[in-house]
Amino acid sequence: MDIQDSGTKPSERLMSVDALRGFDMFLIIGGGVTVREFIEAANISSLNKLLPQFRHVPWEGFTFWDLIMPLFLFIVGVVMPLAFSKRLARGDSKAKLYWHIIIRTIILFVFGMAAQGHLLKYDLSKLHIYCNTLQAIAAGYLIASLIMLNMRVLWQATATAGLLLLFWALMMLVPVPGHGAGVLTPEGNLAIYIDRAILGRFDDGTSYTWILSSMTFPCTVMMGVFAGYVLRADKAKSTKTLLLLALGLGCLLLGMLWHLVFPIIKHLWTSSFVLFAAGLCYLLLAAFYFVIEVLHLRRWAFIFVVIGMNAIFAYMARSLFNFRHIGNIFVGGLLRFLGPWDTFVESLAAFVAIWLILYWMYRKETFVRI
Repeated sequence: MDIQDSGTKPSERLMSVDALRGFDMFLIIGGGVTVREFIEAANISSLNKLLPQFRHVPWEGFTFWDLIMPLFLFIVGVVMPLAFSKRLARGDSKAKLYWHIIIRTIILFVFGMAAQGHLLKYDLSKLHIYCNTLQAIAAGYLIASLIMLNMRVLWQATATAGLLLLFWALMMLVPVPGHGAGVLTPEGNLAIYIDRAILGRFDDGTSYTWILSSMTFPCTVMMGVFAGYVLRADKAKSTKTLLLLALGLGCLLLGMLWHLVFPIIKHLWTSSFVLFAAGLCYLLLAAFYFVIEVLHLRRWAFIFVVIGMNAIFAYMARSLFNFRHIGNIFVGGLLRFLGPWDTFVESLAAFVAIWLILYWMYRKETFVRI
């Protein structure tokens, strides 16, 4: 882990990427819940129609809320071309880069166990080994790194497509004991069978899958890598925006077509889900890039940039500490007077508490990196 202190603010960064990462983290660390609770408290019929988009689908399908995790993996991929090229340009050997990748993967995996796997309870009966977004990032980052460092771009795309096709073939053709082949129910699919067989009592007990889905996590990261290539290309900014839009629309179309025979299911990270989510990620990146880098409209994004510059710290802080307790120091006494607005004010205070910590770190130019 690296903490960059004053005077070492990262260079060569695109504000649009930091803002998009911050937007995603905004949703994760309480901003999304705050928006949802505002809509519930306001109880305006036109706004109420948005509420289903702030909840995960139970199984098959897609909502805005289902975009949070793939967007996190996607942005990891976006910055990888620049990060790797900088290390190689300064003289790092591939062996040294591989060592960095391995260490980062291990740290992310352990952080995932601490955040969601009850590692810090120090109780084996409650420990979940593989159950968290950071661990999906770890697996995706490791495999995507190997693809990037050992293949040309065309072969990187081929490998990504191959993983998506292989995952589809395994899920649809390999029979599951007691269920048969091609079953995609929460209890009857191959991925959940493998998780429970290998993880045993360390499985998290949910319908989310991890081990076999580690084939498609890197595909989401690679989708971000391809976006990173576009952003680094020696082309006009307007051309880059159009390329991102084209990639987004193409992935959306492919995802919807594949959905007809291999449903979009986030819990399994199906191939159709990867493509559909990637399409939305490309479109979001194109929008942020166009507004911030092309039109130079930047002030509105500051709240997100502050979060995006310390994304891992924000994620872990939100996972390990209850910021509602901190917020309630200031607003707890008011809540009984607020009626239906009490939960909104409570969640807003919690979000402001963590944002102010991130803002202080931003002002001190202290950025936590792995």
